[in-house]
Amino acid sequence: MAAAGTIRYWAAAKSAAGTSEEPYDAATLAEALDAARQRHSSRPEFARVLLRCSFLVDGNPVGTRGHDTVTLAEGGTVEVLPPFAGG
Repeated sequence: MAAAGTIRYWAAAKSAAGTSEEPYDAATLAEALDAARQRHSSRPEFARVLLRCSFLVDGNPVGTRGHDTVTLAEGGTVEVLPPFAGG
């Protein structure tokens, strides 16, 4: 069952998406990201940036888990974090 929540983009992901956040309506992280890629299909850099990003779902790192196995919650938040310079 699909859940509604918010995707927040940071740094290069924000620039590539042209927005800092947008809603999702998806059951899994994979579905939310696929929908975002379709929404931003006119911005080819967006899909390239996503390939380099890390993701937090409700504050928890996704790590190496398959995005199709990461369930999204109603009212949840997905953070899209491109690699950051420095440390």
